[in-house]
Amino acid sequence: MRSSHTKAPSALLAGAATAVAAVGALLALTDTGTALRGPAALFFLLAAPATAIGAALRGLDPLGRVLSALAGAVALDMLVAQGMLAVHRWSVTGGVVAVGVLSAALALPVLIREGISGKHPQE
Repeated sequence: MRSSHTKAPSALLAGAATAVAAVGALLALTDTGTALRGPAALFFLLAAPATAIGAALRGLDPLGRVLSALAGAVALDMLVAQGMLAVHRWSVTGGVVAVGVLSAALALPVLIREGISGKHPQE
């Protein structure tokens, strides 16, 4: 019974982070003029690639996994921004879409591997 109580806060935090990231992407894509657009979009731009990279690095210890995922997320964001600026096609919407697509592309092999092996990171 105790294990269900210890997993509940982490599941709640993961759900809240997912909701904030989804709202950030939605606010950035719809160009809504609210004060939450900037912080929520920034959270999406860091959380989406960090989650995908962190899922791929499940063999590392937790601290190394978090640091590597955040460093990879920052590097991916900078590469997207540099590429868009190099071709003179910078836009907030384009950056959010590019980071979202690249994050999904990074997460896809992990999802396929888990589907084939039947193992999940929590096990």
